[in-house]
Amino acid sequence: MAQKISVKLILREKERNVSQNAIARAHHISKKSIVDVLRIAKEQGIAYADVADLTDDEAYRRFYPDKFANEIIYLQPDYEFVHEELKRVGVTLKLLWQEYQQSCRAVGKLACGYTKFCSGYDGYVTRNELTNHLEHKPGETCEVDWSGKTMRLVDNATGEVSKVFLFVATLPYSQYSYVEPCLDMKELSWLRCNVHMFSFFGGVPRRTVCDNLKTGVISHPRVGEIVLNEEYAALAEHYVTAILPAPVRKPKRKASVEGTVGKIATAVIAKLRNETFFDFSELKKAVRKAVDEFNKEPFQKRPGSRYEVWQEEKKFLEPLPAIPYEVVQWLYDRKVYPNCHISVFKNYYSVPYAYVGRKVDVKLLEGTLEIYCQGQCISRHRRFPDCIQYHYDTRREDMPAYFNQPEMNGDRMCRWADKIGKNTRKVVDRIFESVQIEEQAYNSVLSVLKLEKAYSREALEEACRKALESVHSPRYRSLKAILAQAAKPDSIGLPTNPAKGGKGMLRGADYYGGGSHAE
Repeated sequence: MAQKISVKLILREKERNVSQNAIARAHHISKKSIVDVLRIAKEQGIAYADVADLTDDEAYRRFYPDKFANEIIYLQPDYEFVHEELKRVGVTLKLLWQEYQQSCRAVGKLACGYTKFCSGYDGYVTRNELTNHLEHKPGETCEVDWSGKTMRLVDNATGEVSKVFLFVATLPYSQYSYVEPCLDMKELSWLRCNVHMFSFFGGVPRRTVCDNLKTGVISHPRVGEIVLNEEYAALAEHYVTAILPAPVRKPKRKASVEGTVGKIATAVIAKLRNETFFDFSELKKAVRKAVDEFNKEPFQKRPGSRYEVWQEEKKFLEPLPAIPYEVVQWLYDRKVYPNCHISVFKNYYSVPYAYVGRKVDVKLLEGTLEIYCQGQCISRHRRFPDCIQYHYDTRREDMPAYFNQPEMNGDRMCRWADKIGKNTRKVVDRIFESVQIEEQAYNSVLSVLKLEKAYSREALEEACRKALESVHSPRYRSLKAILAQAAKPDSIGLPTNPAKGGKGMLRGADYYGGGSHAE
């Protein structure tokens, strides 16, 4: 409902002999409204006592019956809900009004207009955007930045919540924008986002205006030459664009992207605020769809949309190079484990078994991973996303027909687990079930079984039982935590360093001459 004049409040204050100016200042009511209420009260002979027992709506209806009749034909917005939603990232009155219109259509009710919706939101004032108009030439500039607002990604297995950062780029002439979610704001992510941005725009602007971020700009002195990061400078040379960092603490020099960052908070973050994402690729698809809708939404103060104007602007962009810039990261001296795998960011990739025990170098590309030994590429794999950990990518041709080490045998490990207990065997079986080939599980199974040496069979069996109650496939970390907790000194009757099998290591009296040897 639109904001109504506080009839009861005005009559109550007037009865207390408060002046009209004082009422206006104290309660933020216009003098025109106060004069109008007092005029009607005088004409109809209404005093405060006549409306004291009425609700605010009933008092307002008595003074303005025609206005009230017009208002009740609309489905009244829930302003308490509006107030709470406005506290969330990127949510605006316009977005909430659009959602209110959808809810009205769903129940077949009439919705009030945007102006009426805003005026009805008592106590809050919407902030107007700057209207300074800057003339931009098509294809001349693009502006890039990180959004200060973030999204969330939930790990489906652990429930852990990770931040998702948004890279935002805008062509000021058309306002056509590109947004890419990232799991970090490091140099590699920044470079890859720039490469994807140029591909998305379908060409290269002559100038790229960025902030003074550490991953792109080494120094930006007031006097002297700006020093760019070596990789960022190489990217600019590859695409033949001039990197122009904005002056320090002067966001107006990249006003388009600064404005877009705020709009993206509404168009993407706020629009997707009620969705929970467990898969990073699904989050990227949702963001891309929301940005496409944002770009195709008609302008409010100019004809067409961002997408339509970009169709004309891209003719003025410089052509893309034949080969995109390759963002590369090298990792050196990675040891090949006995199970024929190397570890890269907590994931495992297979290597031909002939290289077991040797050191290799890893070349990380955007979607692939190459493994080198003495300058020769010996294996290639598709990379797991950075949000995935403890996964294996195994090629069967990399694995030997058998392992020479007798301990590297699944049957031996299962028999070992049987000696400890049925719960330990169940843990081992589930670890084997979780992998593609048996050898992938050897390290995990052995780390669990070797806990028997540090504690005891009984303690390990009990830890496995407890872990299975809450975790489908317990691993070393969770079992170690349970055992360490049980072995604390305050656990009555539990030795701090029990021997294998649970038997003490104290020598008997016979050893020291006691028993039959006692004198």
